[in-house]
Amino acid sequence: MREAAKNAVILTLFLAACGGERRTDTAAAGTSDTSAASDTVRPADTTPAPAPSPAETAAAPKPASKPAAKPAPKPAAKKPAAQAPAASAESTPPAAQPPAAQQSAPGAAAPGTDQGAPLRDAYHQAPRDTVSQLVYDGWKQYNLNCARCHGEDVLGTTIAPHLILSLKPDGPINTKELFVQTVCAGRPAKGMPSWCALGLEMDKINEIYEYVHGRSAGKIAPGRPAVKQAG
Repeated sequence: MREAAKNAVILTLFLAACGGERRTDTAAAGTSDTSAASDTVRPADTTPAPAPSPAETAAAPKPASKPAAKPAPKPAAKKPAAQAPAASAESTPPAAQPPAAQQSAPGAAAPGTDQGAPLRDAYHQAPRDTVSQLVYDGWKQYNLNCARCHGEDVLGTTIAPHLILSLKPDGPINTKELFVQTVCAGRPAKGMPSWCALGLEMDKINEIYEYVHGRSAGKIAPGRPAVKQAG
């Protein structure tokens, strides 16, 4: 009897101990489920956000506004030419008028200069002699027909002889007849053409002789002579 009662007490204590552990595990499981549920479902945070301060509002960049499209300018209506007022010389202000120096024609001589003065330089000297119209025409014909071979101012070249010496009293052409004959017929063997065959008139040959004879006699200086004015 005693041993049976003892076993019964031990069994009761054992069952009581097993039941307490099960309740403890169940309570712990319930607690964990509740905390998990509380972690899963939380109420929404309804706390209002603080309003920005005036300094933050001023410092915040504002979105750039697009410029409004400007309408295309309309072309100005042209006025008829008849309605345009004519500009008069009296309405022009004094400052708009060009100075007197600019109003002169291009190439005009400057004030204080002699407009009638001839151009002079190393190649255009003033005439040193005054000759008749016949001799002056002879100077022109000589420079047109003879100077290319016999030289300017009758001074000769390497192509043709020195006519100043040729027309000397002791020269090969010391008379007018010989000069005219030589010029008219030429000297083809020496390269001088026949000027009469080329169309040079006899009166022009006579004018050339008068000029060349004056140079040979020392009566006419080199350069262009001046024509003697009829008095």
